[in-house]
Amino acid sequence: MVCLQISLVTIFTDLGSEANEPTFLRKLKNEYGGRNADRHESQLARPRKQRDVDDFDDEPTYVDEESNDTITKAQYEAILKKEEQVTLEVQHAESLESMHGGTVTQGVVESVTKENLSRKGMVAAIGGTGKRRIAKAVGDDDLDHNGEESQQATTKVKRPTKKSKKIKLSFDDEVSGESPQTPVASRKSGHVFERRLIEAYISENGTDPVTNEELTVDDLIDLKSSHTVRPRPPTLTSIPSLLSVFQNEWDALALETYTLKQQLVQTRQELSTALYQHDAAVRVIARLSRERDEARDALSKITLNGGPVANGDSMQVDGQELSEALAAKVDATQEKLSKTRRKRAVPEDWADADIIQSLKSKKLSGPLYPGSRLLALDKSGDLALLGGADGVAGVFSVSQNEVLQTLKGGGGAISDGLWAGDRAVVATSTGHVKIFDDGSEVSSFPGHAGKAAAVALHPSGELLASVGVDKSYIFYDLESSKIATQVYTDSALTTAAFHPDGHLFAAGGTDGQIKVFDVKSGANVANFESSGPIQSLSFSENGTWLASVTEGENSVSIWDLRKAAQIKSLEIGSPVSSVRWDYTGQFLMAVGPSGVSVQQYSKASKEWTEILRSGSEAVTGEWGPRAQSIVTLGLDGSITEFTQS
Repeated sequence: MVCLQISLVTIFTDLGSEANEPTFLRKLKNEYGGRNADRHESQLARPRKQRDVDDFDDEPTYVDEESNDTITKAQYEAILKKEEQVTLEVQHAESLESMHGGTVTQGVVESVTKENLSRKGMVAAIGGTGKRRIAKAVGDDDLDHNGEESQQATTKVKRPTKKSKKIKLSFDDEVSGESPQTPVASRKSGHVFERRLIEAYISENGTDPVTNEELTVDDLIDLKSSHTVRPRPPTLTSIPSLLSVFQNEWDALALETYTLKQQLVQTRQELSTALYQHDAAVRVIARLSRERDEARDALSKITLNGGPVANGDSMQVDGQELSEALAAKVDATQEKLSKTRRKRAVPEDWADADIIQSLKSKKLSGPLYPGSRLLALDKSGDLALLGGADGVAGVFSVSQNEVLQTLKGGGGAISDGLWAGDRAVVATSTGHVKIFDDGSEVSSFPGHAGKAAAVALHPSGELLASVGVDKSYIFYDLESSKIATQVYTDSALTTAAFHPDGHLFAAGGTDGQIKVFDVKSGANVANFESSGPIQSLSFSENGTWLASVTEGENSVSIWDLRKAAQIKSLEIGSPVSSVRWDYTGQFLMAVGPSGVSVQQYSKASKEWTEILRSGSEAVTGEWGPRAQSIVTLGLDGSITEFTQS
C-alpha cells in the first residue's frame, strides 16, 4: 500500500511537472523518448539532417519574438523593408507638416496604415547581430467637426520633443582613458573627465574634447565618488600573463647578475695586475737597494796597493770635485787666512800659563745625557751642545746652569755635533746629519749607509763635512742644504777635522790611518800611519801640525804636514780620548777617563811642558772664551767647568 502511494504521487508529480513544461519541450520528449530512458537499451542518436557541403550556409536563424515562430531570411528582409518604408513616409509627412502649417492630408496618413504601424517588428536574428527594429505608429483623428467620418480629416503629426543630454557616467576619463581621481562632468557633452586634464585642455582649446562645442571651466560639474582603486594592467589579469611578467623579470635579473659578475671578474683582474705590478716594483727596489749596499761595501773593502807614499799620491777609491762656486769659496778662504797666519799675534786678553795653572774644576750639573760623547761650545762659550744615546740632544747654558732647548735626533744615538754659527748640527748612529735652528729642524741629510761618526765645519762656515762607518765622507753645502760630494775610502772613518786654512780635510779610520784629502778635488794627498783606530784629530792654528789620539793609547801624536811624519809623541800617563788645540797654538788639551791634561809648547825653547793636570774624569773637552776656562763632559753625562775662581 505504501509503495502504491509513492508511485501515484510520483506519477502525478511527473504529470504536473510535464503539464507546466513548454510545448516544444514536451514535443521533443515525446519524439526522442521522453524522460524514461529505461525503454531503450541504448540512447538514441538525435536525427541530423544531411548537409551538402556545397550548399552549406552558416547564416543565423530568424525568430519572430511575438509568436516565437521561425521565419525565413526573405521574410525578415521584407519586414525590414516595410519598416524602412514606414520611416520614410513618416519623415515625408513631417516635411509636409512643416510646409502646410502643421497638418497633412488624409491620403498621406492613410498611406501609413494601421497594419503597418501596429506591426512592431519584434523580430530577432538568432546568431546574427541581434539588432532590434522597432517602428512606432503615429496616431490620427478620423472625425470631422460634424462628428461624421470625413475623408479630408487632418491628422497632426507630433514633433519629436528635444531631450536634454544625459550625463554619461563613464568609468574612464575621456582624455586619458584612465579612472579619474577628481572627476568632473561637462554640461555640453555629459562626459566625465579628470579635472586637471580637462582644465588644461580648455585653457589650450576652449572647447569640449568630445563635441568640440565651446566650453569653459564654469561648465564643469564636480562629481562625488569614492576613492578610485586603479585596476591592474590588462597584462597582469591572468596567470599566463603573470608568469610571462615573472619570466621577463627573472631574465632581466639573470642578465644583470651576469653583467655584474663580468664586471667583478674584470675588476679582480685589474686589481690582481695592479698588485702584481706593485709587488714587482717593491722587489725591484729591494734588489737595487741591496745591490747598492753591496757595491758600497765592495768599494769600501778595496785596499791600496804599495802601502803609504811619502808624497801622499795613493789611489783614490771614489771622488768627485766640488762645484766651481764652492771651490771658489775654498780658495778665497785659504788665501785670506794663510796670509795673516804667521804674522798673527797672540790676543792681549788671552790666557797665559799662569792663568791655566790656576784653573779649578767645578761641577755644573748632574748627569744630563747618559752615554753622551758630544760637547761643543758656540762662539760665546756659554751654550754647550750635548747629545745622548737615546737620540735626544740639548742646548745647555753654562752661565745659567740649565738646559735651554731639547733637540729630537729622530732615532739612534747622537754620535757627534758642532755649532755652525747659530745653528746646531748633530750626527746620529742612523747615518743622518741634522741641522737645527732655534730648536727646530731645518735640514736632514741621510747620506751615510751606517753610523755618521763625526762632523767638522769648514773655516768659511759654508761647508760641512761628515764621516761614517760606510767608509765615506760627505761635504754639504749649507747655503743650499744639498750634498756637494761624497768620497769613499778603504776603511771606516771615525773622526774628522778641517785645516785652519780650509784647503785640506783629515779623516781618521779604523785601520789606523789618518787620511788627508784635498777639499776641492777630493784627492787623497797624504796618509799617516798609527798603531790603532784613530779616536780624535785636531789641527794646530800654526797650520803645520796635526795632533791625533789613538784608541787605548796614553800618548798624543804630533804630525808635521810639511814633513808628512810624526815629530812628537806626548806622554800623558793615562788613556786619552780627545785632544784640542787652543786658538794661539800654544796649549794642547788632552782629555781622558783619568783626567784632564794641558801641554804648552814654547817656541823659544821648542819644548813641551805640562802646566795643568786634573783628576776629573771626562770624555771630551772644549776651550772656553780666550782660554780663560775649560768645559768638560764627564763619563756620566755631567758638565764640569774649570775656572780661576
